[in-house]
Amino acid sequence: MILEITKYGHPVLREKGKRIDRITPEIRQLAADMIETMYAASGVGLAAQQIGQPLQLTVIDVSQSEQPWGMTPSLPQPVILVNPQLLHPAGEQVGQEGCLSIPEVAADIRRAEKITVRAQDLDGNNITFECTGLLARAAQHEVDHLNGILFVDRMDAATRVSLAGQLKRLQKETLATLGKPSRLRRALAKL
Repeated sequence: MILEITKYGHPVLREKGKRIDRITPEIRQLAADMIETMYAASGVGLAAQQIGQPLQLTVIDVSQSEQPWGMTPSLPQPVILVNPQLLHPAGEQVGQEGCLSIPEVAADIRRAEKITVRAQDLDGNNITFECTGLLARAAQHEVDHLNGILFVDRMDAATRVSLAGQLKRLQKETLATLGKPSRLRRALAKL
């Protein structure tokens, strides 16, 4: 099921996700719905906060991108990460980022070029992999979401000032819809 993506200004985007202690059928379904939602929105990653769930769960798939990326060992994509941790950041890359929760806003963001990701998969197995390029960028972006951090928080001051009006407008629009029923609330009520 395609879920509604939570937009900038919604308080859940600033919540630190709760650790997932048990992989339940509901968590498996949520991950499947997140993947479907990510693909429908033409994204390369989606965190649980972005669909209104403050959990340590994210999905990533950069396999269709023309930007370089690498992963050792190679894992099939999409990658589903439960309770992810980022370790051993190395190097630096600056590149354009956007976010499905902050439409029509993009900026150059400084990230580590290479990282190690440690997480669990949906079978509860521990997985660890090193990644570079776009995959490293996407993993850092999504794990930030899981900790209540948005890419706008990582913008340089000049960029943040130049986008302030647009961000305030997005926040105002989001806050105006919080009192109205939505597909997101109806979907979350079923979990």
